[in-house]
Amino acid sequence: MKNKRKIRVLLRPLITEKSLKLVEEQNQYTFLISDGATKEDVEKEVEKKFDVEVLKVRVINIKGKRISWGRKRLSGRKANKRKAIVTLDKSDTIDLFKVK
Repeated sequence: MKNKRKIRVLLRPLITEKSLKLVEEQNQYTFLISDGATKEDVEKEVEKKFDVEVLKVRVINIKGKRISWGRKRLSGRKANKRKAIVTLDKSDTIDLFKVK
């Protein structure tokens, strides 16, 4: 039996113009997720937290961009991110994504 550690799966909802368009047209919601989270973890967490039925979960890995800053043009890299696009049943909605 695996020893599954407790991780925070959903970090925050991702609210952009594109994600709001996905909500309106296809009932898909976008979240930033932790590095160790799987599709199954995301599905369980969304169903438990928002009391909805999840049909599909897509996970996207975003590589951090190279950046430079300061007078001496020091270089570095932004952090890597992961986002999940969750498709819900037509009758379900999440109120976090309502914009007035």
